[in-house]
Amino acid sequence: MSIEPITVAVTRGQFIESTHLVDAVVADASDTLVETYGNADDLIFPRSAIKALQAIPLVESGAADAFGFKGEHIALACASHNGEPIHVEGAQNMLQLAGLEDRCLECGAQLSKRPEDQAELVRSGVKVAAIHNNCSGKHAGFVSFAKYSGLAVRDYIKLEHPVQREIADVLGSTTGVPHNEDNHGIDGCSIPTYKIPLSRLAVAFARFSVGEHTNQTRSKAMIRIRDACMAHPYMVAGKERVCTQLMEALPGRVFVKVGAEGVYTACLPEKGIGIAIKARDGNFRAVEVAVTHLIDKHLDLSDQERAAIDPMCRPILKNWNGIAVGHLQVAQED
Repeated sequence: MSIEPITVAVTRGQFIESTHLVDAVVADASDTLVETYGNADDLIFPRSAIKALQAIPLVESGAADAFGFKGEHIALACASHNGEPIHVEGAQNMLQLAGLEDRCLECGAQLSKRPEDQAELVRSGVKVAAIHNNCSGKHAGFVSFAKYSGLAVRDYIKLEHPVQREIADVLGSTTGVPHNEDNHGIDGCSIPTYKIPLSRLAVAFARFSVGEHTNQTRSKAMIRIRDACMAHPYMVAGKERVCTQLMEALPGRVFVKVGAEGVYTACLPEKGIGIAIKARDGNFRAVEVAVTHLIDKHLDLSDQERAAIDPMCRPILKNWNGIAVGHLQVAQED
């Protein structure tokens, strides 16, 4: 069933002030598109929404076990985190367990997201580095995989490096579309990112939701990564982040992951479905509302669960005096 894109309305008082159009696909592991909203076959860059799939080589190769990585480390390898102390220390611990140092990370220096953490870095005189980058956990996983596999760690971010070739093969296998030089761009953290149909991203996360793959080792890796993220949602994002809040509100029932430019992926394991979403204008607030709406629609939630996710399904907008001036919500679905 194909219908119009999801419209997320921004209100001021009783009036709609702005709208965002969101394309979305709900799919199952058999390649069936359960629902499509807007342009299901639009080519998009999944960006960080695909990190859980990029972590598969770390787990299926045996590297995670060889270095003694725990569930929180695996969750951090899938994270776009705030750069809070727990995230920075977790990434440092991953590197230490693998016998590596912070300086091997090639994701670029990035200031922590929250003002509190930024201020603490200034107070303590710590120089902002790659370890504070929101992708440092993912990159710690990449270099750990390289070390375990006997590959050169240097230049692991480049398209032609064996680490990125292996990741591209995994992404091609799970989405069913090629990931190569012809459809690649460079992500914010400097690794390759590949432009693929939104529908194939949804199918990939449907497969991920239930560990559906002809390679049983890969199937087990998918389930392990999925469960690690759901068990340690704070490592995936952090304080006041929708990814963390949704997984905390619905423990064991949903995996969600945001990506830059208004992308979101989600898995509902008990339903065997995956969701992929892209805001046409790249707006984060729109996809956060849309993904929460679709989760609410496709899961049988209790009143308590629905109340827990309502602040994300219909977030209140406040002005600088803390006065509620409007809200966001899905305006239509016909």
